[in-house]
Amino acid sequence: MQLQTKQVGWLVGIIASCIIGCTSSPKAPDVSNLQITWQVQRFEQDLFSMDTLQLDASLGQLNKKYPGFTQDFLYNILGTSPDKALTELPFFLRAYRNWIGAAKSDKELTKYFDQVKEGCKYVHYYFPTYPLPRKLITFIGPVNGYGNVITSDALAVGLQFYMGKDFAWYATSEGQQLYPPFLSRRFEPAYMPINCMKNIMDDLFPNKSQGRPLVEQMIESGKRVCLLEFFLPHLADTLRTGYSGQQLAACRASEKGIWSFFVQNDMLYSTDPSFTRDYLNEGPGTPALGDQAPGNIGQFCGWQIVKKWMEKQADITPEKLMKTPAAAIFQEAKYKP
Repeated sequence: MQLQTKQVGWLVGIIASCIIGCTSSPKAPDVSNLQITWQVQRFEQDLFSMDTLQLDASLGQLNKKYPGFTQDFLYNILGTSPDKALTELPFFLRAYRNWIGAAKSDKELTKYFDQVKEGCKYVHYYFPTYPLPRKLITFIGPVNGYGNVITSDALAVGLQFYMGKDFAWYATSEGQQLYPPFLSRRFEPAYMPINCMKNIMDDLFPNKSQGRPLVEQMIESGKRVCLLEFFLPHLADTLRTGYSGQQLAACRASEKGIWSFFVQNDMLYSTDPSFTRDYLNEGPGTPALGDQAPGNIGQFCGWQIVKKWMEKQADITPEKLMKTPAAAIFQEAKYKP
């Protein structure tokens, strides 16, 4: 598909500095007295302190402390098998020995563990019948594997993706090949609550918008940003969207131009995945919209449409938000920045 597109004039500057801490959440209920079952476990500390000379017995002890998750780690996260675990696990432990030394301490991570717990309280408040995870389990796994996992009773967090954006391995050629800067800049502990809530969100409401018109996919993406506002109302929009402060400031300053770009180029109802992915996938930018445009810019448009729609609702709940079809939201929002 060949398009004669007009680029957006991006506006950046001093306003970027105030965006990072700004939020646009709906009024949050008080969940401070809401009690949930909750425990934080540092699986990686026990895994890397095992006696590898008595590995079979050590794994048995590990399984007693982490029933279920030990198997999840070995066979799903690590990708070994019952007949190979005793021979392959020592190689992994040696290869990642320096990562355990670089992992953040409880003191450094407690703030983010507490934010995950608070997010779970909001989930329970809005969806009381949802079987809430009862534990947060940290682990260190392969760098080409899982970062966040939801199990039958736990949220599991791969600390290899939360070492801090300046962690040396991320800057290596191997690290940059797997995770270029637009991704690794978000390998900060501050994104842990966001990614945990995304797992719960996807469990509650799997995204089934693939193949739908671009504008509907954008709105579904925007709905998810708004749902994160319900679950994590006290975090910044930069964390919920994944945009940098400068990128978010530029999007807000150029909102009208971004929308005009999609409308004037007759793009809203395209269903061609080779075309729509340019505006819905993570990336270093959106070239068709200029140098300052972030990747996944369709999320921004969808988010603005959903917020406009929510302003017109007398009583909006997360369930109503997520169950309202994207096409209906688009029609009712009458979005025109």
